[in-house]
Amino acid sequence: KIMISRRDCLKYSALAGVASLLPAGLLHAAHHKGLITRAIPKTGEKLPIVGLGSSASFRSIAASDDVSQLQAVIKAFLDNGGSVFDTAPSYGESERVAGEIVQKMDATERVFWATKVNVVPRGGSTADADAARAQIERSFDYIGKDPIDLIQVHNLRDIPTQMGILKELKEEGRVRYIGTTYTGQSGFPELAEVMRREPIDFIGVNYAVDDRGAAEQIFPVAKERGIAVLVYVPFGRARLWQRVAGREVPEWAAEIGIESWAQFFIKFAAAHPDVTVVTPATSQPRHMLDNLAAGVGELPGAAMQQRMADYVDALPSA
Repeated sequence: KIMISRRDCLKYSALAGVASLLPAGLLHAAHHKGLITRAIPKTGEKLPIVGLGSSASFRSIAASDDVSQLQAVIKAFLDNGGSVFDTAPSYGESERVAGEIVQKMDATERVFWATKVNVVPRGGSTADADAARAQIERSFDYIGKDPIDLIQVHNLRDIPTQMGILKELKEEGRVRYIGTTYTGQSGFPELAEVMRREPIDFIGVNYAVDDRGAAEQIFPVAKERGIAVLVYVPFGRARLWQRVAGREVPEWAAEIGIESWAQFFIKFAAAHPDVTVVTPATSQPRHMLDNLAAGVGELPGAAMQQRMADYVDALPSA
């Protein structure tokens, strides 16, 4: 029997430190072993398997006059074991606002900051090196941390110029890890080529229960090259929510502690052994805590992953 949904959670203010609701799974984890961690292949540094993205609704709230909701999200995230925060200059005010919030909390060092660089104009193919450096310096100012943990070239744009700058910054000790991102299967061949050619530490890529192409085309290369994987859009942006609208989580999902659709989707993505961190975006504290609960306890094995994929595949398309 599914006991708790994304909206029906237990009161949990002691650890979260905010007026939020916490799924029962995370309450258990807080007193026991905490979030599952995965190691960055190149260094062995361990990261919590559930992170926080800052696109979508996070970006919308960041552009508003009242960002207190995001402060509650970030506090819930950090106070309950999260650390990997994924952002980008192209996500509106997300990077700046998150940096301000975290600095006011005196928590900059508790965050594993993952941001991006891309100054290639729409329709163009070439980055201005000075503009790229200026964008990166703004990220340093907004985040307030030097070195920044991770900077990636956003969507494979002008790798020679922008990755060249990142390699210089890493050599100078101003960036700990470098990489590149791409969301959408059309860029997977180029992404795989860059992964083989460049000395990168991370990639960010789309992967979800109904969007499994990266597991065949990208993850084997990541394993071969020792590259960490950030999973983006594990909810398929809004697509998966539309597909399960009005449906309860199947009872058999409770076998591995799944109590909500968010946990279903995140646990599926996190279960792949080559995934390092799953970074769903949210602007709701209760959803943040629900997401974190997916990083607690058991992840689905191969048989359960197949059952999850088959179940979603049988649903009507969004």
